[in-house]
Amino acid sequence: MDPSLIDVIKVYPPLGIARIGNARGPEDYIVGPEVIGGWSTLPDGSPAVYAEHFRTADGSIKRQAARFRVYAHFKDGSVAEITADHARIEWRIAVANLKAGWYEFNQAMDLPDGLSKPALKRNRDVSIPGGRSSLDIVPTPLSIEGANAQPIIFGDGTFWRKIVPLGELRTDSEGRLLFLGGHGAAAPFRKGLIPLTFANNVGWHDDISDGPVRATVTFAAGQSIEAEPGYVAVTPPNYAPGLTGLVTMDDVVRETFQDEGWLPKITTTSFTNDIWPIFDRLTRLQWVNHGLFVAHGHGSPIDARDPTIIDKLQDGANTNEEWRRVVFRLFRNPNARGDLVEPKIPQIYGDGVDTLWDPPTKPAHATGHLAVTQTQYDHLRRWAEGDFTEDWPASIPTPPHFSALSPRDQVAHLERAALHDCLGGPFHPGIEITWVMRLPRLWAGAYRLKVLPGDGPAEQDYGPELTPAVCVGANGPFDGVTAGALTRFMGVPWQTDGTSCNSSADYFPTTFLSMPTFWGARVPDQVLATANYERAARIDFSKWPVQAQKHFMLRVDWLRDVRGPDYYARLNKMISDWAKLGMVLPVQDPPKHLPMDVRVEQGRDPSFAGSDLKVKLITAIEELDRLETARAELFAVLRDEAEASVPPARSFRQGEI
Repeated sequence: MDPSLIDVIKVYPPLGIARIGNARGPEDYIVGPEVIGGWSTLPDGSPAVYAEHFRTADGSIKRQAARFRVYAHFKDGSVAEITADHARIEWRIAVANLKAGWYEFNQAMDLPDGLSKPALKRNRDVSIPGGRSSLDIVPTPLSIEGANAQPIIFGDGTFWRKIVPLGELRTDSEGRLLFLGGHGAAAPFRKGLIPLTFANNVGWHDDISDGPVRATVTFAAGQSIEAEPGYVAVTPPNYAPGLTGLVTMDDVVRETFQDEGWLPKITTTSFTNDIWPIFDRLTRLQWVNHGLFVAHGHGSPIDARDPTIIDKLQDGANTNEEWRRVVFRLFRNPNARGDLVEPKIPQIYGDGVDTLWDPPTKPAHATGHLAVTQTQYDHLRRWAEGDFTEDWPASIPTPPHFSALSPRDQVAHLERAALHDCLGGPFHPGIEITWVMRLPRLWAGAYRLKVLPGDGPAEQDYGPELTPAVCVGANGPFDGVTAGALTRFMGVPWQTDGTSCNSSADYFPTTFLSMPTFWGARVPDQVLATANYERAARIDFSKWPVQAQKHFMLRVDWLRDVRGPDYYARLNKMISDWAKLGMVLPVQDPPKHLPMDVRVEQGRDPSFAGSDLKVKLITAIEELDRLETARAELFAVLRDEAEASVPPARSFRQGEI
């Protein structure tokens, strides 16, 4: 590779997403998606799809690594990846966790109609030995180079003088960087200090982090070129891998890029690329929320996995126009202001969700529920008017393989894949990264963050309170980024936020159906339990279709194992038991009477349930039409298990809840 022909070298992805996990083995990780809508991969490059790919044999959750590459953009317009075979690549990374020393999250600070309010500092009333800098976890920046380099740990950052590791670096066989984040540690500065709120717990920390990823490429002749830097953000685990939010973070940032003129406005609509994905994302949310299952899941008139419904959705004829227009009017207008119009799609909470709890005399604001983006809404409008390309390929599209893409297409996917796998709302504050991503000042251009010089952490002091004007303005905290900037508004610790933001069944007990949801595609609300799936799959559907449907249509509370007698108990249990909760994943070879894309809660710690003999009882009832010997064996099993019954991990007496 001739360096004189290179115009610029860039790190990809421009923003990579790593996820925490508690598995400790050296190969106990996956690599995050590198194509838009694709699966994560195992260290050997094979897709990570099923439960055994995301969890170890003992049930631990594997961390998700963010893999970084460098690509040369040549003067003639071509693109090529640079690996350790072409040059020496020195990676330099600085990360930080600045949550505890930052300002409180109350609501996004770029909301309309005066909804955004100033924020006071976290831990402002606590006496802190060494000053507020003791709250900032800032390990020494690290460098790594070469192929198959052994792990180097960010191991000297401290919180209140206690070491808090923030992850590690390693490289693969081609010299690409692998960044693995923390293991899910969360604790207060002293024992006995309990969490009390969703996002701003006094004295607490976790091991989330973020920071710039730099690379220097040195060729054989000695010429060195500094790459345009990338960035990494560490987020909580994904409990529903492969599911996509209706609005992704990629959708959100593209709106900013189009508004700034960095990307062209989209004026044409493809059914396959622009319309069907909207309905398919809605349909697939059925696996994480019961209300959304009813609204647009399996069997719904807008079930985007039903070939008959797909045919109707893609029908652009005038005779189908009235139906398309009615469906379009179901969607919430992103330009709406004033009062919330509640009975609209999506049934997902929005950035202004706090207004739902205002006194009844003050209606909720339009931002109380999420809307599709302006681009998505424009696609839907054109679709309703019949102004779209009917280009359905006759079967559900599948993402490409990364290795089959040209280098130019590879970088296009790397720009977007990690953000496509993050939710684009609601930002209250969010479960991955938050509302600041839509600020133009954060970016140098489309997909490339404005990374500030130096390896030091982001500035933390903007006065005793941070106002919306300062927060979003020039020379403010998000006029560019450096270590710790992106994740500091997130909940501290992340577990308390993840278990606080649920479906409407928690907040409004008389609700019809358990919707809206907050972040169901990452932290589910109601799920299809393994036992119900197994019974639905086992039953002879030709004889007992209704019995099979009972099991398939039942959804159980995903948080059932961390709930307690009050909210504070739930916060505590989530901090200790987050890695024991189930993940919503596909199953292999589902029976024909169930959807082929059925997703089931799997990997839940078996100690939660103990030996729930009701499963055996229902099995006995449903097996009554089988051979006498089979029935006899079944009842013998029931007798044996009854003698060695194991109690569930958690139970309550009358009056305790």
